[in-house]
Amino acid sequence: MVEGAGAAPLAALLADPHRYAGKRVGLVVSGGNIDTRILASILMRGLVREGRLVRLRAQITDKPGTLAQVAQIIGEGGGNIVETHHQRLFYDVPVKLAELDVVLETRDSLHAEEIRAALEAAGFQSRILGTTTHDDGAAG
Repeated sequence: MVEGAGAAPLAALLADPHRYAGKRVGLVVSGGNIDTRILASILMRGLVREGRLVRLRAQITDKPGTLAQVAQIIGEGGGNIVETHHQRLFYDVPVKLAELDVVLETRDSLHAEEIRAALEAAGFQSRILGTTTHDDGAAG
């Protein structure tokens, strides 16, 4: 781990390259003075931007076994479920239905779309929600 100030030796080399021309030069980069929570956030956001961590919303029937069926489709598609939120109580979810938000680890955004398509093929209306913005995926 190197912080921005750790690049000072490289900056010195780039500022006066003729001084070091033809010589063997070693640069010591240092630092690492970054809060681990910030680092974790940066890494997780990177996974989201790469499509390796996605949030998918599916509409499911509110009956026993449906959640297991969705999980099986995701698992068979090679996705890994990181977290779920099963919503059936609030006013915008129709009676006898539930909204399922699933955070998945995938290989990339194409893989995430393949999993979403498999859910659709099995009869589960679904969509991939926004990335690192506040977008919930809804039109508007």
